[in-house]
Formats: sequence, C-alpha cells, structure tokens
Amino acid sequence: MTQEPRYRRIAEELRKAIIEHAYGPGGRLPSEGTLAEQYAVSRGTIRQALMLLRHDGLVTSRRGTRRVVLDDAPVQDFAQMQSFARWARSIGEVPGGLVIRQGWYPADAEEQRSLRIGDDARVLRVLRLRRLSGRPAMLERTSYPEAVGAIVEPLRTDTVSVTEFLERGGVYVADAEHTIDLVRADAEDAEHLECEVADPLLRERRRTTDPAGVPLEWSEDRYLPGSIAFVVHNSLASTPLTRQHMMPGAGSDFGSGSGSGSGSGSES
Repeated sequence: MTQEPRYRRIAEELRKAIIEHAYGPGGRLPSEGTLAEQYAVSRGTIRQALMLLRHDGLVTSRRGTRRVVLDDAPVQDFAQMQSFARWARSIGEVPGGLVIRQGWYPADAEEQRSLRIGDDARVLRVLRLRRLSGRPAMLERTSYPEAVGAIVEPLRTDTVSVTEFLERGGVYVADAEHTIDLVRADAEDAEHLECEVADPLLRERRRTTDPAGVPLEWSEDRYLPGSIAFVVHNSLASTPLTRQHMMPGAGSDFGSGSGSGSGSGSES
C-alpha cells in the first residue's frame, strides 16, 4: 500500500486540533519553524500541510505572519465537490439525515426552470432534516426530476447520503450552482431545527447537474447559524467567480446577496 504523504498526516493532526478548539477562533498557529521542529520535517512539508488547511477554510494568512484560525463555524469550500455527509466526516462530525416527508407533485414554475422540465412534468419533493453528530444543522427541501426521483423515493428515511447512493448507481454530480442569502425561520423550520420563528437562517439554493449538464436536483437548504460557513477562493489564474448582486428590496427583508458559479456545495 502507498504510504500517505507526511504533509497530509500533519494537516489531519492540525485540523483535529482546530476542530477541537485547541487554538480558538482568531488564534495563531505555531510558526512554520516551530511546526517543522515539532514534526521533524522540512518547512516545505509544513507549508504543504498549511496549504491544505487554508483550502479547507480553517486558517488564513498574510505574507510574513503566522496562520490565523478562522471562526468556529465548520467551513465548506466551494472549490470541492463534497456531499453534506462527506463534508461532515471531513471535519470530524457524524452526518445524519431523516426524511420528514416526501411525495410526487406537479412541477411549479421554479422547478420547471431550474430542472429544465416541461410544465406537465412532476417532481419528487423531499423534506429532510440533516444533523451533525446528532445536532440539528440544516433543513433541506429538495426537488428531483422524475428519473432521479424514482431512484430516491424507495430509499430508507434515515439514509445518510443520497449523493453517495446515486454514485453507486452510476449517477454523478459534476457541477453545482449556488445562491447564498439569509432568510427568517418559518414555523416548519422552527419545529425541526429547534429554533424560534423569525430567527435568521443561512439559506443555500442549489442546482446540481451530471457530466452531460442534465439537472439532477434543485434544493433549498436552511442552516442554523454557527453550523456552517462557506468559503470561496477567487484567482485570476482560474475561471473567475461570477457575482450577481440582488436589487434593493429583493429577497430577504434584512439584506441579502447572491453569488453563482461552478463549485461544490453540500449535496445530499
């Protein structure tokens, strides 16, 4: 078996320490020299490990300063195509899911547009509560086109990852488009997320497609504050992220913004 690179093992140890709040939000990691001495490796190896942590959104840095730990909200990096379950495992949490209800309905105008289906099509709508190590984290409202819905419908109500199940059947998510803003919790959100009506929630609206560009799902996910944060890396060396700012008065009544582009999210 091929041995895991040393820098990855170091990154995993540092990631565990950060998740367990060993440094606290805003705290500084030891210097590269100190870490190199601690792990008996070169500074280059430490830099590789720290680069993984930065890409995971766990630390940030400026030239000439030590890495600073970001806030305590677990971070999901849009540069990675990870399901909710895989992301949860990567940060040391145990993912959970429970279908609250599901059923077939005529597609509404938004579903027709997002899933690129006809006005006579039907969709499978699924309301699913997602948990992190037993704690409510997100309420997921997903619409599947008929072909995908037929695969999803018979799954156990406590299936942890729909995405991983679809992959075993040869259905792969290749692209995701996201819109992020804030909404206030409605009665259904409050009941299942154990919060108060009108509490602020982080909303992610997401459409995923397969390698051929065929839509697989349209979802609106509502997260409790502190359960997740999203990080986006922009670079002139890669395809720029397109940002679309909502007009005043649109969306949430206490301010919202949106960004769209190809990348990862928290697929089911």
